[in-house]
Formats: sequence, structure tokens, C-alpha cells
Amino acid sequence: MNATAPPGEAAMPSDAEFSALAEPFRTELLAHCYRMLGSIHDAEDLVQETYLRAWRAFDRFEGRSSVRRWLYKIATMACLTALETRSRRPLPSGLGAPSDDHRVAVSARETAVAWLQPVPDALVGTDDPAAVVTARSTVRLAFIAALQLLSARQRAVLTLRDVLAFRTAEVAAMLDTTAAAVDSALRRARSRLAEAHGALEDLAEPDEEVRRTLLDGYVEAFTRADPDALLRLLRADVEMEMPPTPTWFTGQEAVVGFLAHRILRRNRWHLVPTRANGQPALVAYACVGEGRYEAYGVQVLTLRQGRIARITAFNDPSLVPVFGLAPVLVRGMTDGQR
Repeated sequence: MNATAPPGEAAMPSDAEFSALAEPFRTELLAHCYRMLGSIHDAEDLVQETYLRAWRAFDRFEGRSSVRRWLYKIATMACLTALETRSRRPLPSGLGAPSDDHRVAVSARETAVAWLQPVPDALVGTDDPAAVVTARSTVRLAFIAALQLLSARQRAVLTLRDVLAFRTAEVAAMLDTTAAAVDSALRRARSRLAEAHGALEDLAEPDEEVRRTLLDGYVEAFTRADPDALLRLLRADVEMEMPPTPTWFTGQEAVVGFLAHRILRRNRWHLVPTRANGQPALVAYACVGEGRYEAYGVQVLTLRQGRIARITAFNDPSLVPVFGLAPVLVRGMTDGQR
């Protein structure tokens, strides 16, 4: 496997050899690290660290396990080490009760909290039309938020066993523990996940025509500041949260009232459709004058039974470049011409 080294020196792996064996797993390892950490920025860093560790140790890889399983062991251990000094990443809905009155005082942004982040479908391989619903479901926001409630080791065991379908013995080898310990952690993780996640949401999205009609209608209503049009797209029990703002809302009246009085009246918006977490999403830009729009964040929509059930607005401009879009857009018309 390795080039011949001078006596007394370790043989270093060929870059081409290592790349050919390891690179095919980069996308799925990024998804794994994202599930563990709840942050696309942290996940990208840990994948880079995984490949660096793997390259340095490649000359000692003896082929007793598959390259894939070996890489997952390195990535999982790197994530567990990182989580020793990091708190879980919540959404506002995981920290307090919602308001059903849009007139409440909205809390100041909690920038000190490390909030859950969305992930572009393109980065974790769920933008492929052939991807099955169950594959997309393992990166949906509700699932990732529920995972954050587990201990780091329970998170690792559950994702390795239930998401990636490694056998118990394989997981035990990856985590340097026993099969009995893996089974015990898995039982606790499943129980905690069911308790935290409650009844699993309907993961089946509407067909493409219905989904496109909903998304186009939402973009049109939002950019035209038309709350009545928005109302027709939302479920009666719709919820909206906006990290890093802890305040969140439930019910059509509260959500539409908040948008109408505090969002749509204050800015003109430009929304760019995309996909995140296996769900429809939009990159939001706010107009700052003279046709100039600056990145504002990413909205992820949860659809259920032909309506929008949840709007999760990640109001963090630093997420926009992750989706391959520029931080500033200049459009042809000024506000006065529109």
C-alpha cells in the first residue's frame, strides 16, 4: 500500500492513493459530523481534521476494516473530543414556550448562544432527486434539534447504528467500548429521542407541483409584503422561530401579525430559493437602498399537508456564503422604481 521508505523512516502515503480511497466518503462524513455537532461550520472543520488525521495515519492502516468504517471512527472520535468543550446547539423552540401574540416584546438577539445551523442539501448529498425520503429525513431540522438533546456518546451510537446502519460490533470497535455498552446507550438514546421528538412529523413532502406552488407563493407574498397572501399558505398551527432571537410564535395570527408589523413593513426583501436539511429553503436579502441587497440569513420551511407548518428563519448573514451565494446583491431597480 505504501511507497518504500529508507531504513528507519516511516513510509508516507501517496496523495493519489489516499485521495482515491478516502475522498468518495467526504460528503457523507460531512453529514455525519453535522448530525453530531449541529453546525455546518464546525462540521466542515471536523471533516478537514478527520482527513488530516487519516492521511497521517494512513501508513498504519492495515485493511482490517473498510476504509469507510475507519474514516467514520476517526470522524466520530474527533466529534466526541470537540463536544467535550461545547454545549448543545438549540433552536428557540428548545429553550422556552412560544407566544401566540405578535405584540409581545421580542427578546434581544442572544449572540452568546451557539445556535443550531442549517445545512445546504448540496453539501450533504440530499439534493439528488434520486435520494429517498428516509435519507433526507436524517438531516431534517426537527431530527437534528432532537439529536442535540442526547449526550455526545448517545448521539454517536444512535447515528452510527440507526442512521448509518453499522452493526453493534462495528460501533463498539469504533468507540473503543463493548457491544453491551453500545446496546445500552442505544436504548437510552432511542427513548430520549422519542420523548424529545414526540410523534414523528409527516416526512412526506407534497408533490413537486404543490411544493413549487407553495414556494413561489411564499416568495411572492413576502417580497410584495402581502400578509393576506401569506395567511393562505400557512397552517392554522404554523410556528415561526428566528435564531438568534429567543422569542418564537405559534398560530397564524401571531406569525402573520409579526411578519406584517415587524418584518415586511420595515424592509424590502429578495428571496432566493434553495434547499436545506432536505427541506425547501430561501436565502433572504434585505434592501439597504438603491437596489442594493445585503445578506440577512436563511429561511427553512417545513411543509405538511399542502401548507407551511413551520418557518425557521436563521437570521445569520454568515450562513449565506455556505449556500454558494454572494453577501451582497445589486438589482436593476431601486426601491423607488419598484
